[in-house]
Amino acid sequence: MEHISKQYERELQELQEKILFLGGTVEEMLSSAIRSLLERDPRLAQQVIDTDPRVDAGEIEVDHLCLNLLALRQPAGSDLRIVTTALKIVTDIERIGDVTVNIAERAIELSAEPPLKPYIDIPRMANEATRMLHDALDAFVKRDRGLAESVLASDNEVDDLNAQIFRELLTYMIEDPKTVSRAMRITFIAKYIERIADHATNIAQMVIFMREGHDVRHPGVHDVAR
Repeated sequence: MEHISKQYERELQELQEKILFLGGTVEEMLSSAIRSLLERDPRLAQQVIDTDPRVDAGEIEVDHLCLNLLALRQPAGSDLRIVTTALKIVTDIERIGDVTVNIAERAIELSAEPPLKPYIDIPRMANEATRMLHDALDAFVKRDRGLAESVLASDNEVDDLNAQIFRELLTYMIEDPKTVSRAMRITFIAKYIERIADHATNIAQMVIFMREGHDVRHPGVHDVAR
């Protein structure tokens, strides 16, 4: 869609670029947090923690840009959906940053204890959650409903891996109470990754709303409301 004001067009483009930059930052944070866990590297985990304030600052910057667009440009129709979607997406991105910090903190704690077991499903979960986030942001840029729907379909796989990890770690804890603290920390990490996938799902749902004006969150709610 072309706009009369080139400045307005640039502002919308800047908004998109800032969202993508923040998304890329939290993707890198997640990758580093998982590496710090696998490599037992507390310094790398600390770098993840130290990066989080930049994500917080980026969220505030995007919020201000969105509010300025709403106040000064008074967008309507699809432009209004882009701006309101950006406001919601940036909140999910910031929360993903917070969750990666939680992963890094658990990685630091686990690095001080003997390894419990080889990490197999945790990296699989993290890779899938990262792909979901990347595809959700890509769908935002391309206005691609099909890509957004593929993100929604992937959430069950992450949920299944989380349940599988919990069952396995529960067995460790039952058989040897000395493993409880380590197993619980790994359980927390799996849950954190599941939350990241949930945030990616939120972003994908908002992309569908932005593109079509149709809210796909909470199926059945609209029927109840009527």
